[in-house]
Amino acid sequence: MFSSHHFVSCSSKTFKLGTFSQLTGFLQKGIHGGGDDSNKNPDPISSNSTTNNNASSKTSSITQDIDKLCKIMSKNQYNSQLSISSNRYNIHLLLDDSGIKVVTPELVEQVLKKLTNAGALALSFFRWAEKQEGFEHTTGIYNALVDSLGKIKQFQLIWDIVYCMKSKGILTNETFGLIMCKYARARRSGDAVDAFEKMERYGLRQELCDLNCLLGTLCKSKNARKAQDVFDEMVKRRKRFVPDVKTYAVLLEGWGEERNLVMLKEVYREMRDEGGVEPDVVVYGIIIGAYCKCGKYNEALELLREIEGNGKCKPSAHVYCTLINGFGSEMRLGEALEIFERAKVVVSPLCVPTYNAVVGSYCWSKRFNDAYQMVEEMKRKGVGPNSRTYDIIIHHLIRVNRTEEAYFLFQRMAGDFGCEPNLNTYAMIVRMLCQEVERIDLAIQVWDQMKDNGVVPGMHMFASLINSLCHECMLDDACRYFQEMLDLGIRPPGRLYDNLKEALLDNGKVDEAISIGEKLDNIRKCPWTG
Repeated sequence: MFSSHHFVSCSSKTFKLGTFSQLTGFLQKGIHGGGDDSNKNPDPISSNSTTNNNASSKTSSITQDIDKLCKIMSKNQYNSQLSISSNRYNIHLLLDDSGIKVVTPELVEQVLKKLTNAGALALSFFRWAEKQEGFEHTTGIYNALVDSLGKIKQFQLIWDIVYCMKSKGILTNETFGLIMCKYARARRSGDAVDAFEKMERYGLRQELCDLNCLLGTLCKSKNARKAQDVFDEMVKRRKRFVPDVKTYAVLLEGWGEERNLVMLKEVYREMRDEGGVEPDVVVYGIIIGAYCKCGKYNEALELLREIEGNGKCKPSAHVYCTLINGFGSEMRLGEALEIFERAKVVVSPLCVPTYNAVVGSYCWSKRFNDAYQMVEEMKRKGVGPNSRTYDIIIHHLIRVNRTEEAYFLFQRMAGDFGCEPNLNTYAMIVRMLCQEVERIDLAIQVWDQMKDNGVVPGMHMFASLINSLCHECMLDDACRYFQEMLDLGIRPPGRLYDNLKEALLDNGKVDEAISIGEKLDNIRKCPWTG
């Protein structure tokens, strides 16, 4: 993407970039260095041909078909100037020309999962796939569609799908788990509970695992109080369920995420004294994680020593990983590495997340050379690295304003290291190019690269790009991407719409401001139909 220029000028900042050979020279020098290298520019990771053995293997036919279909869909969004039927017709013509004449349930389900951030595209693809040879209506396919539509709050359409699944005899408790999750994330906790109550109406028996799912979705949506109220109602007052260790673990995790140690300790006491349930390694890990979040590392270490010594419950890799992450984020690198050494003795073999935690700990302390060397160790041991490993390093490089190195590592991920950037990777790079170095042109190039790879952008990516385009007074482009977001079925946050409208009005584009307002109103008022 870059030529051999030393500097690429920006609108208001200069994005410093050396030639490829200069960068590689710096980078390779760094990998053998040591200590604090916060002012150096080391090689993220040396290319090792033995690492890419998997890349040379043949991609399966189904994977190729999935990628082909996703690229068609991601590059050809809806046009809101056309009717829904016209949009579907146009996209279906492109899919017909893909050369894929037979679809399998696995292919359809995987494509829908890749379109999870684009409900409009997911629904259009589903309608096309229904008409193809080999298609079968399966629970997995419908659940993937429900997941995608739930993210854009198309709940009426979801209930139509539920009715259809029931009529076909493929409706399961898992489907209701997805619906509860989507309601909870939309901050509609009452509707999440109602969905749970409706299960019996659709011929499904409520099991304890379904209650655990409801409590978990409420807790993950930062509503531990509502989860606790549901638990008290269902378990204590109505006595409909007998809680197990997972039920209590879910509540403990919810209160831990909210840093409420008083309630966490109360639930733990109740679990043992009233419920007669003994904690397992998951519960201990949750409590240790809560202590770390609250900065109570002495209590966390004391609990670790207790479970290491009692012989009843062997600490898991996750427990050590939690502590490494905690100490690392506090820049207590020595203690993080000490926990890592203890983990090596107890857990064998160590998994990728544990190594990633160490990589992150080095990065928090700006010890990037050591982070890269840890990646090399992962390669030697055959444990990763994965895309998350590189995401961690890129995140911290951006944090300390080493933007050119972050960009270079991003560009090398897939080709040199065999790890395809994911949505989170693209989001970080686009946000960096928009906000840190103010290179909107490069942000758009990365955006196009992402779509070429069949990755569909999410709401936060659109917000970063559109806000930056507004800041640069590139309002035609801002309106185009805003329209693209609407065409994907993504409802923009109110602040994003306000920023765009204000920029349009400030620049005398009154008609455009009125137009986007009308389009947004139409989306809010008009429910989708299948």
